[in-house]
Amino acid sequence: MVIMALDHVRDFFSDYQGNPTDLQQVSTMMFFTRFITHYCAPVFIFLAGSSAFLAMGKGRTVHQESFRLLTRGLWLILVEVTIVRLGWTFNFDYSLVILQVIWAIGVSMVVLSLLIYLPRFAILSIGLLMIFGHDLSDNLHPAGAAGIVWQFLHVQGPLHYGHNDTLFIIYPLIPWIGVMAAGYCFGALFHLPRAQRFRWQYIIGIGSILLFIALRLGNIYGDPAPWHTQSMWWRSLLSFINVSKYPPSLQYILLTLGPAITLLPLLEQFSGRAANIFTVYGRVPMFYYILHIYLIHGLAVVSSTLFFHGAPVSPFSHPGFHLWVVYAVWLLVVILLYLPCRWFMGIKKSHHQWWLSYL
Repeated sequence: MVIMALDHVRDFFSDYQGNPTDLQQVSTMMFFTRFITHYCAPVFIFLAGSSAFLAMGKGRTVHQESFRLLTRGLWLILVEVTIVRLGWTFNFDYSLVILQVIWAIGVSMVVLSLLIYLPRFAILSIGLLMIFGHDLSDNLHPAGAAGIVWQFLHVQGPLHYGHNDTLFIIYPLIPWIGVMAAGYCFGALFHLPRAQRFRWQYIIGIGSILLFIALRLGNIYGDPAPWHTQSMWWRSLLSFINVSKYPPSLQYILLTLGPAITLLPLLEQFSGRAANIFTVYGRVPMFYYILHIYLIHGLAVVSSTLFFHGAPVSPFSHPGFHLWVVYAVWLLVVILLYLPCRWFMGIKKSHHQWWLSYL
């Protein structure tokens, strides 16, 4: 949650508005500022699947959990095109609608609400097939109605309709649906004794990292953009880890989920004041997500008024600052959100209305 805010502050405050992973243009620091946030979306979606599995152990039946996933998924889709969209654009001009990570999580939950009726092995097989096999379809370009459906599933970009109206699909759905399905099956590990659970997490996590290295070294399979040797060794390393997110390639998923799963045993033992602070943000993810977009966009409007004569502000076009300012604003945003998030966490603990679980 905290790292995610860095990427969105960069969207509104950076003086560089091109592709932040274009090694022909960006500095090493700008690349890592973008790269570190690659871990957010896959970990969110993967662990959302695990959370759905663990909810079954709290006395919910398959039917109850399926209904919860369905309604929550539909709610997230609605939030994406209303509240979240307004936070990004600060306007009600619906000639442009953007489908981002909340939409992908929502649709993945809707699909998972159906998949959980299948045997776990079948769910895992479907999830892994999507993750490992979708790169084979990169060169598919169906036409007509099939092409429109395919764009929702696998192609990032604008979809034009009506009179100059645009639906911009930033997060195509495959293989995010597979990531959530795999995360659902991964949740079964949390019912194992600690030592056994840790062993499996290390096996899966380190195995994913090694598979990524093997595939990437030979540019064999799993990413449409091969790596190339650069003028300096550390830039070659950047090229090696510069994997494709839209849609997320197999190598992208291995590179992000592999280290995240490997760290889980260490994070499970993480305690103390710092852990308590980070837990506050994690307890209220939707509240934090919505609030941080409005706060960042609002601060960007204020900074434009003060320093850039009120120039228009959007994540696609805005005046900006050097990278050190981006990091300073990021820390300010995280600090400002702590007390509201702690307050809302207290509300959720002391009140048990059903609708609070959707925030």
